[in-house]
Amino acid sequence: MSKERNVDLAKWSGPKRPYDLVKEFVIALVVVTVLIGGISAILSSPDEPAVTLQEWANKAPSDFITTTVGELAGTTISASYGPPYNKAGEGLKLGPFKLQKLAGVTIPVNPAVDFVSDPLAFSKDVAVLAALAQWKAAPEAQQSSWVEKYTAAIEKAGDPGKVETAGDTFGPVPTMASGLLALAQSNVLDGLLTTTVTPYPSDFTKPMLFLADGGYFDELGAAQHLHGDQWGMMNETGSYPGQSWLWLFSLWYQVEPFKSSENADAEIFLMIMILTLAFVFMPKLPYINRLPRLIPIHRLIWRKYYRDNNL
Repeated sequence: MSKERNVDLAKWSGPKRPYDLVKEFVIALVVVTVLIGGISAILSSPDEPAVTLQEWANKAPSDFITTTVGELAGTTISASYGPPYNKAGEGLKLGPFKLQKLAGVTIPVNPAVDFVSDPLAFSKDVAVLAALAQWKAAPEAQQSSWVEKYTAAIEKAGDPGKVETAGDTFGPVPTMASGLLALAQSNVLDGLLTTTVTPYPSDFTKPMLFLADGGYFDELGAAQHLHGDQWGMMNETGSYPGQSWLWLFSLWYQVEPFKSSENADAEIFLMIMILTLAFVFMPKLPYINRLPRLIPIHRLIWRKYYRDNNL
């Protein structure tokens, strides 16, 4: 038996005193509860309130209308994303494997219908309902023509509010966009998009996708340093530190070839899996498993133990 093993099994011959574990646990629980409650009451929560469609529509109505027109045109991120929402794009892939296509469309989302035309059916405005009926009755080519002309006019003017919408040049599109804006500003649209799948407002997939298509949400993220090129995964809202243990994941987004890759998410996920498996099987890897003995950092950390036991 080794000397280290003998030391571990040696019977304690030092001083002893009574110890009440339950009493210490109760005291610790009370102290921690009081501290947490007191600090929470003083400092409040570091998290910002959730962003809603109503907030977006009220604070950036021009961006809301521009995004709505983009949904009708099928040019937004959601409309061209691909699986699991639609078949408009190929999505992420690893070599010959098209990962998102393999999974298929599991959460069907048609932005033009789900975000715009379906919610507009709940409008109380007669003009909006007439515009919606005109839109649905028009052939697809006519719809595309209206949207393309209105999109070009917005880009030229720089603001939907500066576009002259009189006449039939843009068809029902301006009225539909204004009608959806009114629904959002009155807080109706949030409820409509969260209850399309279930009667309970618990599925936020559609409002989140709609928000992400606009520029307002992106600007909020940039202001909070949450973009990928801002090491966003390491930050929470405000000036509070985030999850520093995620640095190993977010690190790869800052370097090539991942930084400029369209499949960075899949490639980095694979990289992390390989590194994780390497750590798991490190004790079994030849030569690698000898490093602790060749580089005895543990003896430096536990030097008092080794010194006291002459090891």
